[in-house]
Amino acid sequence: MNAYKQILVDIARAIVDEPDSVSVDTTEDEDGTLVLVLSVAPDDMGKVIGKHGRIAKAIRSVIRAAANRGGDRVAVEIR
Repeated sequence: MNAYKQILVDIARAIVDEPDSVSVDTTEDEDGTLVLVLSVAPDDMGKVIGKHGRIAKAIRSVIRAAANRGGDRVAVEIR
């Protein structure tokens, strides 16, 4: 489970201008899905989301692909 968190942190730090402000919290849904909550500086929010949410979709796809390979269920929320 920690590997997914590290992947998300690495991706987010590569995108933003303030990599020290990137943090990821983990929770678990009632159905067993691991939820990764990504927090970045307010000025970097647009870079993480991208035009029409394309960057956010790509980040979610990478994490979902890694989780599927490991047999886990993971969701990404961006705040």
